[in-house]
Amino acid sequence: MAIPFVNSIISWFLKKRKHQMELFIKYPMDVQEELLFRLIQSAKDTEFGKNSDFSSIKTYEDFATKVPIQQYESIEPLIERCRKGEQNLFWPTKIKWFAKSSGTTNAKSKFIPVSDDAIENCHLKAGKDMLCLYINNNEETALFNGKALRLGGSNAVYEDNNSYFGDLSAIIIENMPFWADFSSAPSQETALMSEWESKMEAIINETIHENITSLVGVPSWMLVLLNRVLEKTGKKNILEVWPNLEVYFHGGVNFNPYREQYRKLIPKKDFKYYETYNASEGFFALQDVNGSLDLLLMLDYGIFYEFIPMSEYEGENSSAIPLSQVKKEKNYAVVISTNGGLWRYLIGDTVKFTSLNPYKIRITGRTKHHINVFGEELIIENAEEALKLACKKTNSTITEYTVGPIFMDGKKQGSHEWVIEFAKAPQNLKYFTELLDNALKSINSDYEAKRYNNMTLVMPKIHSVKKGLFYSWLKKKGKLGGQHKVPRLSNKRDFIEELLSL
Repeated sequence: MAIPFVNSIISWFLKKRKHQMELFIKYPMDVQEELLFRLIQSAKDTEFGKNSDFSSIKTYEDFATKVPIQQYESIEPLIERCRKGEQNLFWPTKIKWFAKSSGTTNAKSKFIPVSDDAIENCHLKAGKDMLCLYINNNEETALFNGKALRLGGSNAVYEDNNSYFGDLSAIIIENMPFWADFSSAPSQETALMSEWESKMEAIINETIHENITSLVGVPSWMLVLLNRVLEKTGKKNILEVWPNLEVYFHGGVNFNPYREQYRKLIPKKDFKYYETYNASEGFFALQDVNGSLDLLLMLDYGIFYEFIPMSEYEGENSSAIPLSQVKKEKNYAVVISTNGGLWRYLIGDTVKFTSLNPYKIRITGRTKHHINVFGEELIIENAEEALKLACKKTNSTITEYTVGPIFMDGKKQGSHEWVIEFAKAPQNLKYFTELLDNALKSINSDYEAKRYNNMTLVMPKIHSVKKGLFYSWLKKKGKLGGQHKVPRLSNKRDFIEELLSL
């Protein structure tokens, strides 16, 4: 059982939070509307608030009319001024933290403002809620008898002109309450090391003799760490190293391609996986039920939500709808206004709603990470579902993959080119390719139409590449660890050609 004192404090907090969650589940529109006007009232005297005439906004329609939908490039000049020390530009309280976010698709870094309000009432609050929901669902937990192994970003926090920037995970670690350091490993000093390879080694040395009861981090990088733990210890599976391990809190990338490998590494029938949905811009949703694939949209973290149907998506020129107008099983781009001073900001993610009471979502991909060169509208969710089916039928598992187009050339039809790094390769790659192609046809009618009689698209081309290729590629680009991700789908051939050249 959990340490009684810790358990009683968490139980008290849980009861308090459970009531607040029930409120936003029961009255979602009221909570979101009240939050929007609180955000507007807070920022009405900022430069952005004055320029957008926040004082005259009385309805959601006023807000949608006066404030344009924005991407990073539109607000970058204001952010750069804030980084140089100017304040009260888009949020009234002082902003000194900036989450450096680039992903793999964009060489140019973004610096997302992170206010103290966002740290306290969004990111840290979500961390507590994650634990509370887990404990509520698993009363016999012994989570607090041991420590959480956290695997954060590969950047420490750097100072620049009295402002600070780094991976969001590094900023959160810097701002964690003192007691959180006692319940997690590695030490703060190790967690904030910037050189990824040395950091991995240090984390392993610090944690292999600890009683680790939970894991927290991005699946792709946690997998690298766990495999190295086995190499170092000579053990067959992770439970031989940490026998009391009971849950993995994960987010950042789709877990499906990694699920089978984790089952082998942690062969425990009742082992729990809990998904979270957060980004540099905010913390959005949490898994609230054991074994569920749906995430509860958190409506009281200082984030006002709007959505753009992907069928009508035109970037900043799109029209968004409020939460009250969304429909189930439809693909939407997410737009947020936050207590960090982001206003009608396109975060680049796409989601679909699986429930409207309460509001639950699944992440379907990225607005930029899709292939629509031939009108096939292939999204990440389609690709991952098809891979899952092909892997199941061929008893194979995948570590990483990316897909790009083979463009039409004269009378030659187009195609999709896949670079896949298998953990366990299929015996017959041609058969795997056929299965994948058929699965995509059954999942996506646009893809099926373009594949009909090979008129526009021919059979996909798959390269099974050597183990470690994607790791080497990210290392070469200086993007090891943390929130750096392999881009899954692209309308260009850049990533495919870089990988194949290695």
